Amino acid sequence: MEPTPNARTVESYEDIAVDYARETSGQGVLAGAVTHLAEAVPAGQVLEIGSGPGWDADRLEDAGLRVRRTDLTQAFIDLQRARGKEVDRLDVIYDELGGPYDAVLMLHVLQHVEPKDLAPVLGKVADALRPGGQYLVSVPRGEGSGWEVGESGRSYYRALRTEDELLDALRDAGLAPVWTDRSPEDGGWLVVMARRGVAGR
Repeated sequence: MEPTPNARTVESYEDIAVDYARETSGQGVLAGAVTHLAEAVPAGQVLEIGSGPGWDADRLEDAGLRVRRTDLTQAFIDLQRARGKEVDRLDVIYDELGGPYDAVLMLHVLQHVEPKDLAPVLGKVADALRPGGQYLVSVPRGEGSGWEVGESGRSYYRALRTEDELLDALRDAGLAPVWTDRSPEDGGWLVVMARRGVAGR
């Protein structure tokens, strides 16, 4: 059977995890958004989907939150465990997310989710949040989907999304956008924090 785009993308991350961790250490590309989440949810438990090297989880824990770190790439799991962190293997498309959580963090991940899986994934996130819980997500702005070759020479599946498309999908899942941040350059990142309604979906 042909590997899914998600599985092929994970294979690429397996090969470059060490370099990725080194290149992103201390940069805090979306550190402002992570700080915003910590201010909105000053206490409680956060589920991080796609922790990677774990730098964002470190920031949230430094702010006093408890973080369940998860990833699908074994190389990232191994890197974090070597740092003494607990990390669960989790596939957001096929696995249950558990909960309820006070917040869910999903940065640089949703871009690798195929359009057909977007609604089910957001539905899982909503179900995993307690009423009033917050969801912080980032996507590259744009339209269309396909394969992109990174500087490493490895291929990654990316699904770009417009702001309206993402906000509509969040609302359909019962997640009300409460804060957005847009990078100024064309094709930059859109970061959204959305709140699960008290009555659920």
